[in-house]
Amino acid sequence: MLITRAITETLYQFRNWFPIVYLGGPRQSGKTTLLRHLLPDLPYASLEDADARRRAEEDPRRFLNSFPKGGILDEVQRVPPLFNYLQGVVDADKERRFVLSGSQNFLLMESITQSLAGRVGILNLLPLSVQEIEAQQPFPHLDAFAWQGGYPATYAENKTPPEIFFDSYTQTYLERDVRQLKNVGDIAQFGKFMRLCAGRTGQPLNLSSLASDTGVAPNTIKAWISILEASYLIFKLPPLF
Repeated sequence: MLITRAITETLYQFRNWFPIVYLGGPRQSGKTTLLRHLLPDLPYASLEDADARRRAEEDPRRFLNSFPKGGILDEVQRVPPLFNYLQGVVDADKERRFVLSGSQNFLLMESITQSLAGRVGILNLLPLSVQEIEAQQPFPHLDAFAWQGGYPATYAENKTPPEIFFDSYTQTYLERDVRQLKNVGDIAQFGKFMRLCAGRTGQPLNLSSLASDTGVAPNTIKAWISILEASYLIFKLPPLF
């Protein structure tokens, strides 16, 4: 069962307006599934795949030329030099259209804004909204929804139990995303910080308290909060006043 996403029409519009569309969002929010379903005519390559990544790193121009009419490049942040070549490719051939996707916003956005300014439309796909869930199936009780969340895997036909899904999700996030960042030295400590943040959901943000409980400096907590925001894992809600 494929849940209809509210972003569908906007994605089609952006494809007409921009030679390159970037679809961001957290891991497992459904980006790859959505793109391959909506754009079946476009060839697909994931740069998580070691062979595809090696080809892109060794000869970016040849790699892009293997998509004569454009294509979908998934986890594109794994090969940053591609962005410079993409600029030249779409400028030289207005008919070639690429769709990029990725889950590491902190590694992607600098490259996108520097290399593809004016050529890329940026969209974000978050986990399922209340409206998207209700359009397909009865909405769970609020207590159940707070535990289950909105990730598509927990609503699929063969749905993953939330406790299994989120444990695996956290490990993947820490090992594959956070470990690449130079300003996060201790992965275990960052994991503790994430759990402390989860326990403070809906409360005023107190950097000093978080720093004391985590065992790091307040400036470190401030930087780590930015990482969670860039990963789409938290949103800071300013007060109304």
